[in-house]
Amino acid sequence: MDVAGGPVAAARSRTIPAMDQRTFDTRELLITTVLLVGLSRLVEPPLIWLVAVLVLFVVAVAALQLLARVDPAGETAGVPIESLLVPAAAAVAVAGAIRLIPVGLWLLPALAAGGLLLGRTLRTEAEILASPMSGASWARQSVMGGILFVAFVGFLGVAATVPGGLPDPTGALFASSGIRLRNLALLAGADAVIAALLAYRAAALRGTNLREVAWSALTAGVAVAIAAAGLRAMALPRLLGPALLVIVFYLWDSIHAAVRSDRRDVRRIWEAILLVVAALVVIAWSFSAAAS
Repeated sequence: MDVAGGPVAAARSRTIPAMDQRTFDTRELLITTVLLVGLSRLVEPPLIWLVAVLVLFVVAVAALQLLARVDPAGETAGVPIESLLVPAAAAVAVAGAIRLIPVGLWLLPALAAGGLLLGRTLRTEAEILASPMSGASWARQSVMGGILFVAFVGFLGVAATVPGGLPDPTGALFASSGIRLRNLALLAGADAVIAALLAYRAAALRGTNLREVAWSALTAGVAVAIAAAGLRAMALPRLLGPALLVIVFYLWDSIHAAVRSDRRDVRRIWEAILLVVAALVVIAWSFSAAAS
């Protein structure tokens, strides 16, 4: 039984102020990010991409400082880079998706929702860092839910930012793409970056082998890029394309998670061949759709 002034009380006195300070700092980060995202609504492409890079950098640096203070005793060796990826991707995703909201009063609840999403990702990463002995399954379930939601917002935001990224809502299903090839390439590339960042975080939950994590992130990015180009060339309804990209991302990550370590070298060869063939098919299809 603990007495006043004992070890537990002393630890509690050290922990509570640190938690309060982190909460205050997190609010500052959320307010700064929300202001940047709100101002970005007034910027048009290509300047919006510079704002997205700025938001990514600001959130990553601020998240590094916040998460470094999760352990009040300073016992952690450092913040792993994968802990920064989901919050940074969430901020960029909100900056893109906010362009779907007309300038006006509706921006306020949309920005508030974006702030809540960023705050939730930060809290999830802080909880994982503060509980290093928690089960891997708990960590994966907690992070994967946020990853999939951020992926959907991110893919939707990219489509809203790239000119022609969203099909005409009045158009017919499987109509002509209505997007220039350079914009289609930009759409696929931006989706690939988001997918790679999130896939790196997901793969880092399964192991610490840098080669395996990097390969999973790279192939996930390529797979999503190919799917993004193909789905946009099909001119699917607006929300269906980003939703299907999330499914592609989830299935690809699930397949990687299920592969045994002794079969991964052979698996990489077949994955590379499959991605190259799929890329060639989508590129040929996109050129033919653009020419028609």
